[in-house]
Amino acid sequence: MTEQTPLGKRLDDLAARPDAITAFKAARSGFLAGRRLEMKELADELGVNRATLFRWVGGRDELLAEVIWSVAEPTLRRAIAANPGHGAHRIAAVLGDFAQAVNTSDAFRQFLRREPERALRLLTTQAGSVQRRFVVLIADLLTAEIAAGTLDPPLPVPEAALLLARISETFIYADVISGEEPDAAKVVQASLVLLGERPDR
Repeated sequence: MTEQTPLGKRLDDLAARPDAITAFKAARSGFLAGRRLEMKELADELGVNRATLFRWVGGRDELLAEVIWSVAEPTLRRAIAANPGHGAHRIAAVLGDFAQAVNTSDAFRQFLRREPERALRLLTTQAGSVQRRFVVLIADLLTAEIAAGTLDPPLPVPEAALLLARISETFIYADVISGEEPDAAKVVQASLVLLGERPDR
């Protein structure tokens, strides 16, 4: 067994103490496993009281939003990397791939079925931070295509980005919103129409 110095022991002690990052990682792991996030259970798991947990991460909705975005953002970035085309067709393909990934994610579908009202509030309104960040990434995509001369959208970037986000949300969360089946293909078609392209081209 390796001898440990006093400083090494203190560093190990610090590493073993739960904090906001530990709480976030535990919450994310539970979300991906399809479990409902319960603050009391999470506090018990971390060995702290609820007041400490709330001080670290804010409320349950704030923590859920961060967990969801930590999964959604890399999913969207993978969709961006997988579609190196140009213009409206590239943006539509990115959003379609993202929608397909979300629609086939067990963790997201379980969350939607378990807490539909909270899910819609966190994911599709300004009450949560997820939609705002989603819109920013779409705006970045639009701006890059415009700068490259491959896109001339019929709307200013902020409005187009928000509408593209809402189109994606409509068909990703269709089962919760309207009782219809989620449909990634419709995300592609509607996005192309919004950006002034024919879907069948």
